[in-house]
Amino acid sequence: TPHEAERIRQIRQDAKVLVALGTCATAGGIQALRNFTKVQELALAVYQYPEYLHTLEKSSPIAEYVKVDLELWGCPINKYQLLEVVQAVLQKRRPNLPTHCVCLDCKRRDTVCVVVSQGVPCLGPGTRTGCGALCPANGRGCYGCFGPAPNADLQAVSTALRPFERYPGELHQLLRNVSGYAPAFRHAADGLPGPATATSGGQK
Repeated sequence: TPHEAERIRQIRQDAKVLVALGTCATAGGIQALRNFTKVQELALAVYQYPEYLHTLEKSSPIAEYVKVDLELWGCPINKYQLLEVVQAVLQKRRPNLPTHCVCLDCKRRDTVCVVVSQGVPCLGPGTRTGCGALCPANGRGCYGCFGPAPNADLQAVSTALRPFERYPGELHQLLRNVSGYAPAFRHAADGLPGPATATSGGQK
């Protein structure tokens, strides 16, 4: 809301260190799905009295408003990463946070790749670690809750996963999920047909 935007500016002014916690703070979160449509249309469809709704035109990460010293991704965040950040701030050092992708977690816990074994699209190759590969361990593809891994080539990942789509536009929907407004996910999704365009031969 406009009030929250002003509040984060005040917090930045008062804080020595500002840490964005969670995917809502780092990428806009699940509510950022409204950024891909018209917010007023959603308000009319969801709320009985939309005139009482005070919201910004889009859901944005905190970094679009103020300088952020550190981002801790995840939906929810990893508690061990949070403890490391708190310790690092208190000790006045840079936190030691892992930067590898979810695929490495699958290897470490002997989880068979769901893309290979089940033909299920999975964002693990382009998603940063933090969840412990929870979804692949339960036979599901990664949804990208921890956002794009540093230096991940999401364009290459999406190209490799296209043949594994189980229905038209599935990969586009995966990239437009919890972390969908993160630039790397957003740009990768922009190059893919959504469900509507995929079923209509690419015509809008």
